[in-house]
Amino acid sequence: MEPFDLLITGGTIVTHEGVAKADIAISGETIGAIGAPGTLGAAKETLDATGLHIMPGAIDVHVHYRDPGMAHKEDWDTGTAAAAMGGVTTVFEMPNTFPPTATPAALADKFERAKTARVDFGLYGLLAEDNIDQLEGLIAGGAAAFKCFMGNTTGNLPSPSTGAMLEGFEIIARHGHRISLHAETASIMAWRQAKLMEAGKNAPLDHLAARPAIVAIEAVQRAASLAEWTGARVHVLHISSADELRPLREAQARGVDITGETCPCYLMLDTDDYARLGPVIKVNPPVREPHHKAGLWAAILDGTIGLVATDHAPHTPEEKRNPDIWEAGAGFPGVETLMPLMLNAVAEGCLSLEQLVRISAYNPARAFGLAPFKGRIAGGSHADLALFDLAAETTIDQAKLHSLRARITPFHGKRVKGVAMHTLSRGQFVMKNKTLVEASRGHGRSVHRLQSMPAPKPLRVEQSLSHLLGSSRADGTTLADRKA
Repeated sequence: MEPFDLLITGGTIVTHEGVAKADIAISGETIGAIGAPGTLGAAKETLDATGLHIMPGAIDVHVHYRDPGMAHKEDWDTGTAAAAMGGVTTVFEMPNTFPPTATPAALADKFERAKTARVDFGLYGLLAEDNIDQLEGLIAGGAAAFKCFMGNTTGNLPSPSTGAMLEGFEIIARHGHRISLHAETASIMAWRQAKLMEAGKNAPLDHLAARPAIVAIEAVQRAASLAEWTGARVHVLHISSADELRPLREAQARGVDITGETCPCYLMLDTDDYARLGPVIKVNPPVREPHHKAGLWAAILDGTIGLVATDHAPHTPEEKRNPDIWEAGAGFPGVETLMPLMLNAVAEGCLSLEQLVRISAYNPARAFGLAPFKGRIAGGSHADLALFDLAAETTIDQAKLHSLRARITPFHGKRVKGVAMHTLSRGQFVMKNKTLVEASRGHGRSVHRLQSMPAPKPLRVEQSLSHLLGSSRADGTTLADRKA
């Protein structure tokens, strides 16, 4: 029998179901077999993962790589290098570039720019007031999902009317693509910001005052109603408040196909950090009062929020530090620090390893049509793997971020427990021994074709992962216990 290309031995596999000691064999781009330690035979190369935890590579469905038009902030090479260094193996990139990804021609241009990507990617098409006639062409051209800006942010794209949203939802629903929503009501924010600016208010907390939680409550309610009417599949991006969880839960209870995400900044920062961080903390929607964090964590644990993402939004340090909050850049790099921050939350008891895999990989793959190729460790799936040393500690240092032009983060100086050691994308090392693999430039490819492909089949099944998990689950229960 032909030997495997790579055998990963001695590690501990973590899935959304449990934790088990097992070996993983890789052939080409896929997982060829999973088995008890020492049972898989020979391979051309062996990686000793003793002491490491092996997780499905994270899928960040919310990044901004700024090219075209703003490559002085980030480009595909630096942005996907940051992903590889953080254990993220798939990214979905947003359309608010210059020009926006609103036409098939703009989409084709972005595909050309993405040829330097080091990890796999999906491209968002824009749903706007003036491009309804372009949506079918964007789908045919390879858009993996759509983005609708109900509120303004970097790029200042006008928010579409509810009428345009309804028609866009109807068109996109026929194809099954998910529509991600910047769910803030633009008219409320514009009114309040104008009043604050007229009064000479331009401090960091004034940005929060312009965007109270009601802007998200109203937007989620409206979008959920449109999705229910049309059958569109929608996703609420960067949930920042406990208040918007009510309309989200109500829509989910009615059977609306609506998912939600939050980001580390909303789980780990609050208004007590504004004085320390100044304009660096600015992000749309804003970091809110302390009580919201408990609501967001509870929503992760009960499944209302099913995904964690970053809203990776790079700006130069000079743009971020603008003392006029209305002019300061909104957002900061996040794709490289996502998993270290969330693993630190695991170490602090906020969630389990299985829950982290569920929200960082398994659920994103299912929500965006990538399952069963991505988001899981199973025979036949892509060998997208991130290997972490959960005992290792490090300090986040913005000077070392691989977002080379945007080395500024509100998490600078934070001590975290859990360090990425190796990252594999479709069986190829893109980061090895905490070092970026330079030959990985250009390895990434678009995921849009996966959304219509039949399920993969393993080369060989030595032992079911469910069986391996049965005797070594993190909480002491067996898989049968969980299903009972």
